[in-house]
Amino acid sequence: MAGIPLVVNFERDFVLQLVGVDSAFTMDEVAKAAAVHSVGRRVKPRPEGILRVRRQDEEQPFPRSQTVESAGLEPMETIIVYWQT
Repeated sequence: MAGIPLVVNFERDFVLQLVGVDSAFTMDEVAKAAAVHSVGRRVKPRPEGILRVRRQDEEQPFPRSQTVESAGLEPMETIIVYWQT
């Protein structure tokens, strides 16, 4: 398990965050780690939605159970975290 810094663009937030995640984190854990910095601060909570993660410039999200390592995410890569309803 290795620490990997990711640049996170959280939907509806105007601030990009540098979030440290573990290579063994699932995408649900990545989304939760990113949400701490945005939800309830600059982004309203959406309890009916599911947080999803995708690579910048890609349309399809990662499977929720996929790990950072198996997704091939590199340090300082930009991901998008958004609410799926």
